[in-house]
Amino acid sequence: MAKVLVLAEHDGKNLKEISFELLGMAHKVSSGGPVKAILLGESVSELASKLAERGASEVIYVEGAAVGHYTADGYCRALAPVLAEESPDLLLIGHTPNGWDVAPLLAARFSAPAATGCSKIVLEKEKGRFTRKAFNGKFIHEIEIGSARPMIATVEKGASTPVEGGSTGAVRSVAASVAESDMRTRHVETKKAEAGGLDLSQATIIVSAGRGIGAPDKLDVVRALAEALGGQLGASRAVTDAGWLPHEHQIGSSGVSVSPKLYVACGISGAIQHVVGMKSSSYIVAINKDADAPIFGVADVGVVGDLFEIVPALTRAVREAKH
Repeated sequence: MAKVLVLAEHDGKNLKEISFELLGMAHKVSSGGPVKAILLGESVSELASKLAERGASEVIYVEGAAVGHYTADGYCRALAPVLAEESPDLLLIGHTPNGWDVAPLLAARFSAPAATGCSKIVLEKEKGRFTRKAFNGKFIHEIEIGSARPMIATVEKGASTPVEGGSTGAVRSVAASVAESDMRTRHVETKKAEAGGLDLSQATIIVSAGRGIGAPDKLDVVRALAEALGGQLGASRAVTDAGWLPHEHQIGSSGVSVSPKLYVACGISGAIQHVVGMKSSSYIVAINKDADAPIFGVADVGVVGDLFEIVPALTRAVREAKH
């Protein structure tokens, strides 16, 4: 049995889904050992109770002005004494912007080993094995960590299902061990992007472009198919990071999650970060010249070939069928 702690995330009003997914992962790897959750913020007692009802044997919520808003400095300093007291075998953190930020700081603070972007974790008596994808899913890393404790891992969204059913865990309040005056960083404001005219979460048909299109001027090939089908144009993170399309087109763990009736992936390799955002689509068609691309693992129909030959031909066929 292993003792596993989960760092929960929230937006001040609601718990984020990754918190429940982490609890699901924790129960799988603990082999019956205690699973606890840590929640930081101000006036979060109600959120702590919800966590205790969804799989945490105990929720430790750390309250204080210094952790009222997320900062890596405040979270690291507030978490350190709790981790020292609890001495877990494993700390699970979401592979989210907050997780990317605070996990390495905690690892450095405790001289602890860390594995990032994990999709699978197995704890054995003397070691832990952490599976993660690399190079856009073309390679799988299996990281082995020995007896060092605590082990720290960030977990991909969608890597585990949330805990099913309820529980009656305990709730315990702890005052934050850091004051605002002690912090090196402070939260100034949170800015939200202006809502655009595109809402992919409501689209019934999405045609997405990936790195395989090669250049921004090639987007018209994919856009034409989307228009012929009466759908919306989506993209992988590689496309939006390159500035070829605005972020609102991005689908995946750091973009939007979608579940259209039809999803067509053009030149998308299928890294888990993208797959978790579209795998619930009713019907998935993947077009990629790489026969070993991971996207074919979730596709209902896979076409191995040059998208610049296949997509225009498909667009013509759709237009002819409509006429």
